[in-house]
Amino acid sequence: MATPADDILSWTNQDPRESKLFNSWGVLYRFQTIIQTNGQSTTTLWRAIRANKEDRVAKLEWANNGGLGRLIMGKNTLAMSDVVAPGPIYGSRTFNGPDGQRYVWRPSTTNSDVLLQDHNGNVIAFFRPTRPTRYQIGDVYGELHFIRAAGSGTVMHPPIMDMVTVTAMLYRFCAMFNLP
Repeated sequence: MATPADDILSWTNQDPRESKLFNSWGVLYRFQTIIQTNGQSTTTLWRAIRANKEDRVAKLEWANNGGLGRLIMGKNTLAMSDVVAPGPIYGSRTFNGPDGQRYVWRPSTTNSDVLLQDHNGNVIAFFRPTRPTRYQIGDVYGELHFIRAAGSGTVMHPPIMDMVTVTAMLYRFCAMFNLP
């Protein structure tokens, strides 16, 4: 799958909770995790809107045991487990997008990619693990590819793109800790 360079975000850090996603324009998304004195962890997803200006996209409040907790996006509060619910295919995770449609993250059958399919089965994005590569912004462990023209063609629009980024991070988190 060939993707234009600006539609590929390089993803730093093995732990997605403390990482950056960037392309040739700079850092587009940034996950920042803070651990409170009581041990409670909160991850905030920031999106760059212009140079030196970010908007908060989501807040992820982790469970006390470090597992899945709740996700706050805009005025919506969801259980993280609903946003990465185990899907019908082994290793898959499903979620409902802001458009009300069902999406599925699932392992590719032909390589190490993790594919995001829309409700019609179109691959609209994918995460590709890479060999660690050092960049000035940080060490990159994977790439998030957005397929601009696939499906309804809205994957690069902020509500869907933001949800894709959050769910890709949660998918990586669940895989990293082998969560059901």
